[in-house]
Amino acid sequence: MITEIDIVLNPKQASDESFYKPILAQKLNIKVGRINGIQILRKSIDARRRDIKINMKFRVAVDEKLPVAKELIFDYPNVMGKKKVIVVGAGPAGLFAALRLVELGYCPIVLERGKSVEDRKKDLGQLHRTRNVDPDSNYSFGEGGAGTFSDGKLYTRSKKRGNLKKILNVLHFHGAQDEILFEAHPHIGTDVLPKVIVNIRKSIIAAGGEVHFSCKVTDYLMDANKITGVQTQDGKTFEGEAVILATGHSARDVYRKLNESDIDIEAKSFAMGVRIEHPQELIDQIQYHNPNGRGKYLPAATYSFVHQVEGRGVYSFCMCPGGVIVPAATGENQQVVNGMSSSGRNTAFANSGMAVEIRTEDLAEYEQFGPLAGLHFQEDLEAQSFVEGGKNLTAPAQRMKDFVEGRKSESLPKTSYHPGVVSSEMHKWLPEHIAYRLQEGFKAFGRKSRGFLTNKAVILGVESRTSSPVRIPRDRETFQHTKIEGLFPCGEGAGYAGGIVSAAMDGEQCADAFDRYYAKE
Repeated sequence: MITEIDIVLNPKQASDESFYKPILAQKLNIKVGRINGIQILRKSIDARRRDIKINMKFRVAVDEKLPVAKELIFDYPNVMGKKKVIVVGAGPAGLFAALRLVELGYCPIVLERGKSVEDRKKDLGQLHRTRNVDPDSNYSFGEGGAGTFSDGKLYTRSKKRGNLKKILNVLHFHGAQDEILFEAHPHIGTDVLPKVIVNIRKSIIAAGGEVHFSCKVTDYLMDANKITGVQTQDGKTFEGEAVILATGHSARDVYRKLNESDIDIEAKSFAMGVRIEHPQELIDQIQYHNPNGRGKYLPAATYSFVHQVEGRGVYSFCMCPGGVIVPAATGENQQVVNGMSSSGRNTAFANSGMAVEIRTEDLAEYEQFGPLAGLHFQEDLEAQSFVEGGKNLTAPAQRMKDFVEGRKSESLPKTSYHPGVVSSEMHKWLPEHIAYRLQEGFKAFGRKSRGFLTNKAVILGVESRTSSPVRIPRDRETFQHTKIEGLFPCGEGAGYAGGIVSAAMDGEQCADAFDRYYAKE
């Protein structure tokens, strides 16, 4: 007999099969020995009260074995010699577009401006040693995109935009943990995700596709209003039936080239702010309503905040419990920060982006730049943060309560940010429409979670890569650029996704859209 059962457990009971197996047997009114297999289907934490509950759903095999779930096995066909599709960018959107193309019988040619995961790791080590940023191999560019060295969060609210379950199954098939298949807020971790990315690359190549690194696209091959391929920085050309453009939100040269080539782009709302870091122990105490923190059986606590301040959203973004803050600049004279954490989420710090919504009407002084107004605004703020931080990837920083109350921090707490921090009056130099809204947002978050607004926390500048300020317009039905046939703008860089899973789903949808387009040819 195979049966499914929902039960509510305490953290200890939910921590190991040896604890919950007898409880399942009791619920089913059978002896423990009759249970031959247990599969966790769903797991979520209810931390609304101090008495923490774990809601779990199990599939239990009684007197027989659990069947192997067929959806967890992927057998990619050989597409060598099949029709080619150029995929620009090897982030989640590009990689999942390539895998889906293979499933559909097409040969993807993936072109990535950065390096492989293995070589990218070496460049990141060099970045921390020398403080010199490689413009094509950093925390934003390279195999796997910005998500490779992040927390690897897989939670998304965009569940109606694609097959979420399949995305998780593909990641699991390529080496992600079992937990991503059942946890309510799954994550992979920066120590595991690179291996998953490498395995995806191997699947593409084994199927007959191609993956090229250090292959920066600089021009587009056109036949009237139809794209036929791309040209790279070293003069090579790659031609195919279509181009899926999945370059990520930090590829500013792509936006500029499209604009110069009269390929329509448009300004869109986006968000910018700071990254904030608390002691993880404090966040555990607040979120679990316990002065002793999370104890032995609970994970590092997370949080999610949103508040409206004078018509603009202020919200936490990319929260990394037990994580570290890293330098995320992609060029010279930039100071940008981001966060990441390992699968264990086991550092002493909790960090999160704190972003303010910015609309096109907020950028009147940049209107001469047309659709690139937001991009120039980002660059100017990153340059100012670079100066304020001391021009050496050290970050300008301020204690949280000092920032809210408008005073300089005479000292700064310990931080996970390896290049270091310098005290800066961020409330003075951040644009007023960002600084004021952050201050009011922090006050609201402190009212919601007592203890959150504290000088034990520190804010670092700037968090400027939360989303793209540019959208590459595409038709809602065909997913093609509104004026260029065969061009499929895709993922975060095109303005249609936010995060690993939503970008991956968008990549699959663009591949499906190409299949429909090619069938009509």
